[in-house]
Amino acid sequence: MEAVAKLKNVPTSPRKMRLIADLVRGKRVGLALSILKYTPNHGSLKLEKLLLSAIANWQAKNPDEKIEDADLYVKTIFVDEGRMLKRLRPAPQGRAHRIRKRSNHVTLIVDSFGAGVTADETEKTEKSN
Repeated sequence: MEAVAKLKNVPTSPRKMRLIADLVRGKRVGLALSILKYTPNHGSLKLEKLLLSAIANWQAKNPDEKIEDADLYVKTIFVDEGRMLKRLRPAPQGRAHRIRKRSNHVTLIVDSFGAGVTADETEKTEKSN
């Protein structure tokens, strides 16, 4: 059973957020939380909070299961472009340069491993490829 959490209009460029999202894609939830906690980038704080929200959503869908027994992992995480604020900055000789203040939307899906597949087996197959 999977749970979804979305974060919209984060005032960070999508490129910077994708760098952080790539660190936790496919990882176990505990490992992903520790990676995000000790990553110095600004967006890691927002992604950590989003991951905690996804875990809470999963727990609300599955009230009779324990998180420790479920073996949760980050199934999907993707970053889309949000709205772009366009501003003008004065430039020499009476000109103006356009400044684009980018934002992004993050979608995170958390799922538990099936009965036949564990997180250790998928990590081994990723390393072998």
